[in-house]
Amino acid sequence: MNQENKIGKRIKTYREKLAIGVEELADKAGLSLSLLEDIEAGKIIPAIGVMVKLSRALGQRVGTFTDDQIARDPVITRSSDREEGVALHKGNDQGHYSYYSLGSGKTDRHMEPFYINISPTEDKSTSAHEGEEFVVVTSGAVELIYGNETYVLNEGDSMYYNSLVPHCLSAVGGDAKIYAVIFTY
Repeated sequence: MNQENKIGKRIKTYREKLAIGVEELADKAGLSLSLLEDIEAGKIIPAIGVMVKLSRALGQRVGTFTDDQIARDPVITRSSDREEGVALHKGNDQGHYSYYSLGSGKTDRHMEPFYINISPTEDKSTSAHEGEEFVVVTSGAVELIYGNETYVLNEGDSMYYNSLVPHCLSAVGGDAKIYAVIFTY
């Protein structure tokens, strides 16, 4: 089963376990009905911010929908063993994030660590969700739109921000690579 179908199927399974209709979950998570239907149908993999909203609405942690197996501590992810996922922000657009979960299998985690490749895009749509994010740029340059302000960060730079503030992270001048840790309450 591919990554897209795994995430959508797991979200649908949890929604059905809780006897929540698709419209109710979309409303509870603050998402459009069509986006949720596309996610559950496996047409797209949701962006991280969307995953946080869905996990909160379903009372689960984000990793519940992405983990394939339980691992014992310490969880070690070799770069050669990372599994790629693609986050799409709009149902018809190719996503500009390829992300790799670095905490898969750790069932009691409170943060979601990722290694992310970012491609340039014209889409500067912001998102907001509970929690905080910490990001380190490992190559290239990224632009952070944070509320009404814009910042450009280069290799070695980091950012730490409240993710309740509408934000957007995109590559500038070519592909970029980052490590990101998302903490949700």
